[in-house]
Amino acid sequence: MRHRVDRRTLGRFGSHRRAMLSNMAAELFLKEKIETTLPRAKELRRVAERLITKAKLGGLHNRRLVASRMPNKMAVKKLFDDIAKRYANRNGGYTRIVRTTYRFGDGAQKAIIELVEES
Repeated sequence: MRHRVDRRTLGRFGSHRRAMLSNMAAELFLKEKIETTLPRAKELRRVAERLITKAKLGGLHNRRLVASRMPNKMAVKKLFDDIAKRYANRNGGYTRIVRTTYRFGDGAQKAIIELVEES
């Protein structure tokens, strides 16, 4: 039974999954667009949007919380200095997932996850 199970395991144990999503979030913030599989992109959206929301609030406490969940100093700096200001007037929906082709090796659905442009 799946009662109260609300996230994908992605075929990994917990610490590996958290590390993978942390690294993917850092790459997303640095490059602003990455290509991955669809389930990973959907899980990454949850992580990235929560980090952006914390960055929008600002302050030392939120910076330390974000840094503890994503220990990439350049990504944290860009998130707080650039990305948070860009989405100051936006209430959620900071990322976009676009489905692309299927992977040649195993047929997995690929997707591009990117930060939306604030107009």
